[in-house]
Amino acid sequence: MTQSTFAVTGVASGIGAELARILKAQGHSVIGFDIRKTQENVDRFIPLDLNDASSISAAAAAVDRPLHGLCNNAGLPPRAGLEEAILQVNFLGTRAFTDAMLPHLREGGSIVNMASRAGHGWREGVEQVKRLANLKRREQLANFIASENIDATRCYNLTKEAVILWTVAEAEAMVGQGLRVNSLSPGGISTGILGDFQKAFGAAMARNVERAGRPGTPDEIAEIAAFLLSSASNWIKGTDIAIDGGMGAFNQSDAMDLQSLRLSQSN
Repeated sequence: MTQSTFAVTGVASGIGAELARILKAQGHSVIGFDIRKTQENVDRFIPLDLNDASSISAAAAAVDRPLHGLCNNAGLPPRAGLEEAILQVNFLGTRAFTDAMLPHLREGGSIVNMASRAGHGWREGVEQVKRLANLKRREQLANFIASENIDATRCYNLTKEAVILWTVAEAEAMVGQGLRVNSLSPGGISTGILGDFQKAFGAAMARNVERAGRPGTPDEIAEIAAFLLSSASNWIKGTDIAIDGGMGAFNQSDAMDLQSLRLSQSN
């Protein structure tokens, strides 16, 4: 197996930690980025605070070898009081970090952006996403939040809508640079921040998890991220992949009243 080098943000816990473990088990080298230091399953750790422009620049500048891929996994949950940080870390900071990392990505490289099922309302939110994307400085976020009248949950959903649409927007340019970019949209994953999502989304999330039978696990998401980073997925470009145990399908079937299409109805 040819060893590749991958960069993973949010590597200290959850999906990022599992992705690093999987990549190492496959024989690859991992450069891990996080605000919290870890040496587990990484060949090199570089501190990164996506809420700080100077940290973003310093982290990208510290990379000293070509990369075969980057997984933008780091993010904040929908927690009251973190509104500005959610917008910055989950989207604006992630976008800035990716831009700074592009010179390190070798031809054929893959970028995987971690979105969420919570971002699947992007069709209704596209204009608000564009307004967020037009912001250039961290200092603009307080006014944006006030003028848009959004809470922490909406901030979170908005950033994940933005990640999905940003991925789509970058797809053609990335192909022109010999790169690929895709996004993943997990739903109901059992990590240390699951409680934040249960609080934010309440009964709707509980019902989705009940219908799916259980929450997902970090390794189930990480396995798909590892596949998207690999050359085996080289014809997947500009796509968002939902990994939600069927939750999206259940809700879509309900909304479109598709019961008559079920096999049990044709007998």
